[in-house]
Amino acid sequence: MATANHTSPSHSLFILLGIPGLEDQHTWISLPFFLSYLVAVLGNSLLVFIIMTERSLHEPMYFFLCMLGVADLILSTTTVPKALAIFWFHAGEISLDGCVTQIFFIHATFIAESGILLAMAFDRYVAICDPLRYTTVLSQAVIIRVGLAVVLRSFSVILPDVFLVKRLPFCHSNVLPHTYCEHMAVAKFACADIQVNVWYGLSVLLSTVVVDALLILVSYIFILNAVFRLPSRGARQKALGTCGSHLGVISMFYLPGIFTIIAQRFGHQVPPYIHILLANVCMLAPPMLNPIIYGVKTRQIRECVVSTLSSVWKLC
Repeated sequence: MATANHTSPSHSLFILLGIPGLEDQHTWISLPFFLSYLVAVLGNSLLVFIIMTERSLHEPMYFFLCMLGVADLILSTTTVPKALAIFWFHAGEISLDGCVTQIFFIHATFIAESGILLAMAFDRYVAICDPLRYTTVLSQAVIIRVGLAVVLRSFSVILPDVFLVKRLPFCHSNVLPHTYCEHMAVAKFACADIQVNVWYGLSVLLSTVVVDALLILVSYIFILNAVFRLPSRGARQKALGTCGSHLGVISMFYLPGIFTIIAQRFGHQVPPYIHILLANVCMLAPPMLNPIIYGVKTRQIRECVVSTLSSVWKLC
């Protein structure tokens, strides 16, 4: 493995250490990483395949779920293989361009997932609060436009991050105590003013993920208000059941991030490896659990999965 360079005027190569303080446990730590990645890839690939091929699932909710599955595949593939290379082969070297590319895809995909979850909340709002206009409001053309808007928003707000990091001279240590490149973690190693990076990163977080979370909260206030006004208990249970999967996915997306922010803000006595493990939970948990949650909670998907696996088993 390459050694750290402290004399170069600006580093073009960085070294990811993995999880400092737990180097002797890297082999064991790699097991949940590998299993989580395997479940994420197989689960989301199967989910996307079933939604795309099964005509009965060609509905707005499932199209949004398909988008979420693609985003989960990108997010997990951007981070986990490199982490496994560090754990198994001590291959922590990454070029500045590779680091910036990883930063771009991690943050862009994270913001895209937040936008998709907001679209899914709007889908549930229309389905429960205005069911007669559901197919009119969420037509195929609208779904395509929403998908394009989610992608364009995430790319446009994160693209400046690439230039903000690339402009920085890195003359301090090129050793990053992490499993992946993260914007501010990399920027802190620059020997230049990073106030623009700090404020831009904060503004992006507030204007995208935080706003999305608030809008999702508002939508569910209206949804729950409408649900509890339904006349029959059976109708209320059915409506709550359709929202249960989405609420589970929202929890898996936002809660690890909230815990990470709290730990970074108030956990000054918390060992650094705890912060890094929490950050990795944000990358591992949603892609792994999203297909499981929808597979268990959604009858249509569950039946299609069983049918597909049965067909594959018969062919084998």
